[in-house]
Amino acid sequence: MNTSELCFAPARQLAQLIGTRKISATEVIQAFIAQVERVNPKVNAIVTFLPQQALKKAKALDRTKTKPSLLAGLPIAYKDNVPTRGIRTTSGSPIYRDHVPLEDHVIVQRLTAAGVITLGKTNLPEFAAGSQTFNPVFGATLNPYDTTKTFGGSSGGAAVAVACGMLPFADGGDLGASLRNPANYCNVVGFRPSPGRVPAWPSPNAWNTLGVLGPVARTVADAAFLLSAMAGPDPRSPVSIAESGAIFSKSLHRSFRKTRVAWSRDLGGLPMDPRVTNVLERQRKIFTDLGCIVEEASPDFSGATEAFETLRGDLKDAVIWNIEQGLKLSPERIARANALRSELYHRMRLFLERYEFLLCPVNQLPPFPVTQEYPPEIAGVKMGNYLDWMKSCYWITVTSHPAISVPAGFTIDPAPLPVGLQIVGRYRDDFGVLQLAHAFEQATQVWQRRPETGK
Repeated sequence: MNTSELCFAPARQLAQLIGTRKISATEVIQAFIAQVERVNPKVNAIVTFLPQQALKKAKALDRTKTKPSLLAGLPIAYKDNVPTRGIRTTSGSPIYRDHVPLEDHVIVQRLTAAGVITLGKTNLPEFAAGSQTFNPVFGATLNPYDTTKTFGGSSGGAAVAVACGMLPFADGGDLGASLRNPANYCNVVGFRPSPGRVPAWPSPNAWNTLGVLGPVARTVADAAFLLSAMAGPDPRSPVSIAESGAIFSKSLHRSFRKTRVAWSRDLGGLPMDPRVTNVLERQRKIFTDLGCIVEEASPDFSGATEAFETLRGDLKDAVIWNIEQGLKLSPERIARANALRSELYHRMRLFLERYEFLLCPVNQLPPFPVTQEYPPEIAGVKMGNYLDWMKSCYWITVTSHPAISVPAGFTIDPAPLPVGLQIVGRYRDDFGVLQLAHAFEQATQVWQRRPETGK
């Protein structure tokens, strides 16, 4: 394989080639280093780069006589708010410009044990607040399909790095939309698993179930491959799910004959840019072809906005209004938000007893100018704040159900830009969501389209 073939090869294939000694870990890491050096200056996705450290690890792996671990020799760059021992972790804030953690996050511990080699850190908004990836430390990351457009966030550097072949996969976090949104805008896969599927430690709030950690990859199979090493229980995370991550190593093939799914154009009335609707409507027939029974339906999301905005907190100039609202919150309002969230969970649970999956848009509009922090309006409807345009994702967040963004197509006018489909599954049926996303992905093959920036 040449450098390009290595960098865009499926992660599972690369791991198998390294494991059978048909290619060395050193060759793989050298290829990704060359890709980062060539492409990253155009998009600014990887903000801390550790080529010599990664090469040293790869050479040591090649010298070992024992059978390599599951993901041995594959590179990763962690989101820049994930603690990495001895490696600068800034959260995109000048306050932490020179911060070097003394311990690794649990996902770093797990992936290191699985043989993954750290290549650096990926860019994010300051304190991961918002879905537009720029910060005062490293500046803005750019969409590889059109560098004048946004690619979302907050796991933005991760999605761009994967889309450009600088990484085979990456980690990310998702509170409102931060795995699904950038994946949607970069033609890659972003999976928000069920809360507790991937443990969070260290964490200032061990009981948090609003924000989760998950994978970004070019294919659903590679997302599952990374998740197999990330997932599983940990006593340091009291909300972690007891089920082993090994389930995600199984085949994703499944028959969907007579599987009842709900198709929702706008989640019950959200403003939708017609360019998004047109792309997704063209793909609706795929599910019929897979044998699904497709019906138009949407859950009742009453109270989702109030619950999310009350329970979410931020630290960023653009959301001072949110902080001020938080300071005014009474115990009664917080209790009401939790009650609303409970009602939303049960309404979604009951909805998905009739339909096994909900199919809906990831984002309400295609990528917009990177100079805008958020779109002022969608389909003629004004946005009240920087969160409003993410309702198609954060309404799902508050229900605690797993959701994935999978490539679905490209807009036509005025220029081709990625559009993803969001697949929502039953509570803790993460594997089922991956199976349907895999079937859709294989039927469309949209994922194979690469940005010119990464070629």
